[in-house]
Amino acid sequence: MAASTLSPVPPIEAAFPADAVVNPKTHSATQLPKDHDSAPSASQRAKSALFTPLTINAGGITLSHRIVMAPMTRNRGIPVNIGRPNRAWKPSPSVATYYAQRATPGGLIITEGIPPSQEGTGSPAVPGLFLPEQVPGWKAVVDAVHAKGGYIYAQLWHGGRACLPHFTGLESVSASATPFGEGMESRYPPPDEDADDAIPGHGDRVAMSDFPPREMTKGDIAKTISDFVSAARRAVEECGFDGIEIHGGNGYIVEQFLSTNVNKRFDEYGGSVEGYCRFPLELMQGLAEAVGGQRVAIRLSPFGMFNQSYGAQRMEIWSHFCRRLKDAVPNLSYIHFIEPRFEQIIEAAAKDSYLKSLGNNVTLQPFREIMGNTPFFIAGGYNDTNVWGVVESGAGAAITIGRYFTSNPDLVTRLREGKALAKYDRSRFYWVPDNMDRGYIDFPCLGE
Repeated sequence: MAASTLSPVPPIEAAFPADAVVNPKTHSATQLPKDHDSAPSASQRAKSALFTPLTINAGGITLSHRIVMAPMTRNRGIPVNIGRPNRAWKPSPSVATYYAQRATPGGLIITEGIPPSQEGTGSPAVPGLFLPEQVPGWKAVVDAVHAKGGYIYAQLWHGGRACLPHFTGLESVSASATPFGEGMESRYPPPDEDADDAIPGHGDRVAMSDFPPREMTKGDIAKTISDFVSAARRAVEECGFDGIEIHGGNGYIVEQFLSTNVNKRFDEYGGSVEGYCRFPLELMQGLAEAVGGQRVAIRLSPFGMFNQSYGAQRMEIWSHFCRRLKDAVPNLSYIHFIEPRFEQIIEAAAKDSYLKSLGNNVTLQPFREIMGNTPFFIAGGYNDTNVWGVVESGAGAAITIGRYFTSNPDLVTRLREGKALAKYDRSRFYWVPDNMDRGYIDFPCLGE
């Protein structure tokens, strides 16, 4: 696919990580995750650093292993209100079952992206955390994971210009009024013949360029930070989440401010390295003040191109952000990076060409050095053959795995015991109105 290829629908495939790196200092832009010719022996698995403790939450949480369930949008929410249109969603009972199935004693789960506002809802059937009615469903999720001895962080996600007005009932907003380019498309939910607001042909793809965002005023920026803070407080104080992670990558609202091709502002929120970083830093500081820095984390994709985030000065901007973040929130729970070569909708050759234009040694190593002792999580296309030795190499303190967790609720056990992994079903990742449980909570564990 070319760089202008349309995005998957809903526009959240970036939740599924798909690249990795073994040596953080010598990794080149074109390296793929390396599969081993044979599975590690039982003694090698037993000695693996994957199964050693890791402290996060500024010492408040000690994980029993370093295999983290990555954030993955699954579109299994149910409407808050009966009627049409449905634009606010809450977790169905199956959501609690899904997360509990994948919980392990001392293991960490990061939830799917949770919208902190109606305005930030980037996809249908994604449960939010901006209404009182949404709290009980998420509390049930947390209680179910805690009952298994696990930990769970809520990922908060605002889509910015990636939010279609048909999903929110509101105009989309962004750092600037920068529309998507031609070729970027999304899709409405499948037609509902009984809906009184049915839109003819609304199961078809629509051009994102037809829905340009409005540039956020300073008041909008303050309100958006307030929305995130309110959602974080609900998550921690009312639902009982152990912490929150901000989705700061994949071309969504945080990355829209960081990306020079989207952020065209010339006030204090743009126009310079410091300006591009101001909103994300104010957001992180606000969250730390509200729930404690030790409960706050962020996910970043400094070399991503998803949602047409094609900005320049990437090393300068993201390095500045990380330095300022380290100073502002020194007790940050962890930081979560997507590897440079990973891309969702760009062909590998095109992404390689882009990365080479930035230099032959595009790596996350500068960010590791800046963040120092902050636990450094990495996302990549890890599986039962390429995950071994990564923690030992220093590439990451923990490995987040996405797709294989969908089809292997007992993934940690399978890795520990050297058992084969069940293949995931991509057709059931997202919006599935025919049977929301199929491909979601019906994958068996070993021996079932």
